[in-house]
Amino acid sequence: MDEDEIYDVLIIGGGPSGLTAAQYAARAHLKTAILDKSSTAGALAIADKIENYPGLTEPISGNELLDIFRKQAIRFGAEYLEVQVIGVNLDKEIKEIYTMKRTFQGKAVILATGAMGRKPTVRGEKEFLGKGVSYCATCDAAFFRDKTVCVIGDSEEAVKEVELLTRFADAVYLIAPSKSLKLSDKHALSEIDNLKILTGHIVLSIEGGDVVERIKLMDRNSDKEKVLPMDGVFIYLHGNKPVVDFLNFSIDISDEECIITNRMMETNQPGVFAAGDVTCVEVRQVVVAASNGCVAALSADKYVHHRKRRKYDWSK
Repeated sequence: MDEDEIYDVLIIGGGPSGLTAAQYAARAHLKTAILDKSSTAGALAIADKIENYPGLTEPISGNELLDIFRKQAIRFGAEYLEVQVIGVNLDKEIKEIYTMKRTFQGKAVILATGAMGRKPTVRGEKEFLGKGVSYCATCDAAFFRDKTVCVIGDSEEAVKEVELLTRFADAVYLIAPSKSLKLSDKHALSEIDNLKILTGHIVLSIEGGDVVERIKLMDRNSDKEKVLPMDGVFIYLHGNKPVVDFLNFSIDISDEECIITNRMMETNQPGVFAAGDVTCVEVRQVVVAASNGCVAALSADKYVHHRKRRKYDWSK
């Protein structure tokens, strides 16, 4: 992978809008990459059953449907990369997307990060953000080498981050509010020596001085409270807030923190488009997100090729 290569289209987010955009962009012979935080995160990935998406003859899980989207995009030539985007520079002709691994460059960018971000809900979460509280183990695990940390959440994404943290931290707690973890059989958590799993527990508060020093949690089965010494807290609880933190207000955002677009998914920044739940669509359905992604890709193709009109069929 060449650090200096320039993509035609960079898509941030691997949900239905991002993957549909990738299908259309790659099929139009645009050099396309999907930058996705996790293949198991997002509203569709965690849906147990989907049966109202056009073309399905039987109900399938959201994750299975997402796999079909992803395979289609890759078959058309799109690259799929699991990387955490931490910043952007969108006001130049060649846009830059910053990740922990490298900087990506592209002529056009499609923002499809969804709306599963969340406002701080645990007491002390906001106060200790950057002082022991993190939302990205990939970004911050190395800072907690030989320390004690916890991950709050029960999703497959949380479990993947736990597995990463156990390579750095001395002790890792996985604290799940539900009675069981939502994960596939491929995770052998019981074999990890420095991991302790606490299901059916909720974190009441994150406490400390200048940095995180401890957490207070409650066993939901017995209502008993206890305190654990803690150096770091990684939070993977889902919300319904547009995921726009990494943009640092480089494009127009509404008061509700939605990315503002016109009907063709164009933002106020030339060459930057947005699709799906991150734009706060009124109807949050897979079919709507997919249609948004299609429109965004058509607009990106028009922008990259300096066309006056959008091209709709590349098979001829």
